[in-house]
Amino acid sequence: MQEMNAVSAVPTIETNTPAQVDSEKTDVVSTHVLVAEDQFEKLKELSRRTRIAQSEYLREAVDDLLEKYKNKAG
Repeated sequence: MQEMNAVSAVPTIETNTPAQVDSEKTDVVSTHVLVAEDQFEKLKELSRRTRIAQSEYLREAVDDLLEKYKNKAG
């Protein structure tokens, strides 16, 4: 199990360089999110099994969330 900082309890997740991100999305920014430890462990295991970066799954989740709420934004 990963050692976590007692203050933030946030393990580090790998980041992608712009060249590793979908070619249509050349401008990228770094962000920091807190997730439950069980979500982190499941995401890490999914990433390990599929060899798809955790960051790719997180970008997909954000896209899905934005699509779900696209008509609710002011």
